[in-house]
Amino acid sequence: MEEKIWKDHYVLLNKDEENELEAFGYKTQGCRRALSIAGYILSCGVLLLLFYWKPEWDVWANCVPCSLEEADVVLLRTTDEFQKYTWKKVTWIDLSTLALPVGSYSECPLVADKDSVINRAIMKPQLKITGRQQHVSQHTPQIWSWPDKGRTGNQILNPFYVFQAFTLTLWLSQGYIEYSVAIIVLSVISVGLTVYDLRQQSTKLHDLVEEHNKVQVTVCTKNEGFKELESRYLVPGDVFLLDGKKLSLPCDAVLIDGSCIVNEGMLTGESIPVTKTLLPLTESPEPWKTHSMEDYRRHVLFCGTEIIQAKSTGRGPARAVVLQTGFNTAKGDLVRSILYPRPLNFQLYRDAFKFIVGLSAIGVLGLIYTVCVFTYHNKPVADVVAMALLLLTAAVPPAIPAALTTGTVYAQRRLKKKKIFCITPQRINICGQINLVCFDKTGTLTEDGLDLWGILPSEGSRFQKIHKFPSSTPLPWGPVCAAMASCHSLVVLDKKIQGDPLDLKMFEGTHWEIEESTTAQDRAGAIDACIVRPGPNASSAPVEGIAILHQFPFSSGLQRMSVVSQKIGEEQYDLYMKGAPETVSSFCRQETVPSDFLEELKTYTSQGFRVIALAHKVLSLPEDVDVGDLEREEVESGLEFLGLLVMENRLKPETKPVLQELAAARIRSIMVTGDNLQTAVTVARNAHMIHEACKVIIVEASEPEGSAPASIAWQLAEGSKTSAAAPSVSTAKEVYANAQEKITLEGESCHYHFAMNGKSYQVLVKHFYSLLPKILLNATVFARMSPGQKSSLVEELQKLDYYVGMCGDGANDCGALKMAHAGISLSEQEASVASPFTSQIPNIQCVPELIREGRAALVASFAVVKYLTLYGLIQFVGTALLFWQLQIFGNYQYLIQDVVITLLVCLTMSLTEAYPKLAPYRPPGQLISPPLLLSVVLNVCFTIAVQTCGFLLVKKQPWYVALASWRHCSLRNHTLTPTGPGENSTSSSAQSTVLSYEGTTLWPLSSINCIIVAFVFSKGKPFRKPIYTNYVFSAILTLQLAICLFLFLADMDAVYSGMQFLCTPVIWKVYVLLMLLVTFCVSFFTEDVLLQNKHLWMLIKACVGYQSKSQYRKWQRMLQRDPNWPPVNTKDFAARSTAEVYVNPSYEHRD
Repeated sequence: MEEKIWKDHYVLLNKDEENELEAFGYKTQGCRRALSIAGYILSCGVLLLLFYWKPEWDVWANCVPCSLEEADVVLLRTTDEFQKYTWKKVTWIDLSTLALPVGSYSECPLVADKDSVINRAIMKPQLKITGRQQHVSQHTPQIWSWPDKGRTGNQILNPFYVFQAFTLTLWLSQGYIEYSVAIIVLSVISVGLTVYDLRQQSTKLHDLVEEHNKVQVTVCTKNEGFKELESRYLVPGDVFLLDGKKLSLPCDAVLIDGSCIVNEGMLTGESIPVTKTLLPLTESPEPWKTHSMEDYRRHVLFCGTEIIQAKSTGRGPARAVVLQTGFNTAKGDLVRSILYPRPLNFQLYRDAFKFIVGLSAIGVLGLIYTVCVFTYHNKPVADVVAMALLLLTAAVPPAIPAALTTGTVYAQRRLKKKKIFCITPQRINICGQINLVCFDKTGTLTEDGLDLWGILPSEGSRFQKIHKFPSSTPLPWGPVCAAMASCHSLVVLDKKIQGDPLDLKMFEGTHWEIEESTTAQDRAGAIDACIVRPGPNASSAPVEGIAILHQFPFSSGLQRMSVVSQKIGEEQYDLYMKGAPETVSSFCRQETVPSDFLEELKTYTSQGFRVIALAHKVLSLPEDVDVGDLEREEVESGLEFLGLLVMENRLKPETKPVLQELAAARIRSIMVTGDNLQTAVTVARNAHMIHEACKVIIVEASEPEGSAPASIAWQLAEGSKTSAAAPSVSTAKEVYANAQEKITLEGESCHYHFAMNGKSYQVLVKHFYSLLPKILLNATVFARMSPGQKSSLVEELQKLDYYVGMCGDGANDCGALKMAHAGISLSEQEASVASPFTSQIPNIQCVPELIREGRAALVASFAVVKYLTLYGLIQFVGTALLFWQLQIFGNYQYLIQDVVITLLVCLTMSLTEAYPKLAPYRPPGQLISPPLLLSVVLNVCFTIAVQTCGFLLVKKQPWYVALASWRHCSLRNHTLTPTGPGENSTSSSAQSTVLSYEGTTLWPLSSINCIIVAFVFSKGKPFRKPIYTNYVFSAILTLQLAICLFLFLADMDAVYSGMQFLCTPVIWKVYVLLMLLVTFCVSFFTEDVLLQNKHLWMLIKACVGYQSKSQYRKWQRMLQRDPNWPPVNTKDFAARSTAEVYVNPSYEHRD
């Protein structure tokens, strides 16, 4: 029974998806609710605040578990490492109360079709719907652009700010107004700026979404025919018209009539027109996606993409069926991931919270100590409470929340000057820990376009002399020229030829011209055709032109495209094909393929050239055949091999030096691209991502077939017998009988790299998951990767405890850019909305810049946290010593420490710029680490020792009296006449608690100690420039030291009376300065020579046998002990299949 109740009480939502959630049903109970309200009132709102921070406690206190069907509150919990809770109130919508009759939805339509599920439900008034949204709003992403109220509430109710408010209230009640007002102003500015940034992002996102909600579309309904609707009312299943006008698609749809030319720049980051064809009519019982296989994307119009041109067919205008709307589309998935990003689990912020908890614990000890001391002396309860709370808050500086952001704010400002923009400043600190960067290839490492290098024609099964480009003589007329002029998907838009850059370069090499689409006449009737004709600079041709009658579009799965064409004025039809060389050669008659085909191919691919093969066939078609109805499988066979098209994809000039800089800093570089494998490997070699001496092992994996299990083959790239241009998964089925070749590991530098394509990666995740970590340790090239696979790869690398950066130029990298610790977009299109960082300079120089600034910001954050900890504890120790004799520092004494010293130090310490050279190691990523903890603990010990010595030694001086009043300082005789307790009648009660020789001694010891630790903690090289380059900070430290020394040594009546000091002999002032000098020397030596000594810590680690706990380090140590790793020229089989990796289908599109 209990098991059934639990089953009804709990459900797992979005299983195996990125946004997986657990839902628990709860019902509000009246008595519990009443007790909670009483608790809110009795605790003066503290309980309510606690429930705000811990929503699960709120639900558990007010509700009892129940089935989800009966629940009025649903508790949601994420299934990731954070286990974050939220709760939502369940709203019941009674459809019988909706007064909207069926058919009267002209003003505010429920849905476009009255036969829809919702309209049918309204016809049955007894039905109810549980949910949070009515009508079809579930299909429309609603983004509000004015989140100020909620955002401000979230910021202000942050635990840091709540504690800060409590501290400031206490200090204001004690008359400490100046510092409190300064902190309040800073906090208001900090919260205001944060909310402003969030509002700007939200407004941008709102505009991005709203444009798709207000598109006017013409919908086909069963009863009313065509009608205009706003796109927000579209639901899956609606049929809408594409009337030829430019249209930004408001949904995902499948084309069922006509054809379209679409700009998919939103998805791919490249504004290349893509031709979409209608979904063919088949009698197959299989789902349309399965039947269309990997080609299904050529029938799908994705949300956010732009229709440039829509063509109708003889059956009527172009039409499409709505597949997905709102957050379920590719665009919606992008918007949702921006709205609800994966939370960052960075050690710094968790450690900072632990630091505050630790300081609070020390503060509680101080509170107990104060209560004991003041109670022992029979002080009033009000004084005991006030003083106890004062010491509690002294240990936890209220400036910590604001100070933690200063380092990132300054780093963000420096990045902006370098044309790198950041929308999530918290990630800047995380950039300081990056030790692996994934790069897209085309447009990121290499130039955007391809250049035509040459054509290697084939005739009589032999390769002829290569024709290089550019050339003084045009390409001679022949089948190769005809193939290059016609086998493409180029279109003329606004009198400009547009299309795939490869097609464009190939066509330009012929010097032919293209006309806008016209209607041509074939044997079956009129047909839309694209006409190409020889240009004035083209070689003479015996034809007037060529009409391209039908296209079989390019597919990354098929790795080829074909066109059916006809020479103008002739009856004969021709089929031309281009694609991956081994794919095209498999469709050719073998007697037409040169015997040295593979050798020639490898010659060019090994040099990094992109190679495309061309083929031709004369079609024999019946007279009444419709060219548009031809089946691809029927006509693509028995072709004649024409030759190889060689194209060059040059590296950007900045690529090689940047990758060398990252390698010198021991930061791994990985290439993740949609290009073919051999080209990617060659580019990786040319860019020195893979060094010449290193071996490359191609990992090829196959899905299980029939009774044969999944297999994985390991093959040396140099000895591969398969084509290097585009290895397919099927080649992994071959059994390699070669002897194993052993490749050794030497320390961290490996002499081998793994390379694989997306299909192999998918099989690895699905069937060889236990091998994946071993492979990822040395995998450098991932080719033919879909956007979903890129995201999955980044996530798997993060599981190995790598801090992953991702640099890409297109929105097809959006998933990976969001998933990475630091995503850097080189595109100013919508990819930049999802990416934490955007570089306006389109090369990878931004990567080391970002890492440098991240390291500087991280070190600065550590320095500020350490400084504020020391400042709080220095003040805590001094105040605690004075409390021993019921005294306290004066308001102006505190003000100098808090405003003149600490506040200015916190605002300027992080101004030091990043060191220009990347060090070969990262800064510590944890505050709770031995060097940092020792630094704090030892400096606190020095502080306690010095202040205690000063406190005790001053009591032993001959001129000391326990209770003294202020007297004029004699300029001629620096001695003080002791004043007895009985003569203290003129001093006020405030002076009696402040004026003392102990206070006069402890103030310079604590104040100048704050300046000392600020200087000592401002470490320069290797992550930041030397302290003297931070002119503002250096000047402020010098000025602060001068002010403190002046106030202490002045011997001026006005100064001493204002600061509430007592005059002391010169010799005592010399003793105090000597104590401070010793403190500085000991602190500087400890911090700079011992704690910051990298070699010393390495020696200590070696002596104690310390080993890194990072997963990738553990795997490295394990593989070093494995004599059989890596396997070479072998084949392994999967024992059993495992869970399949989730790849978001909305991100699956043409590579």
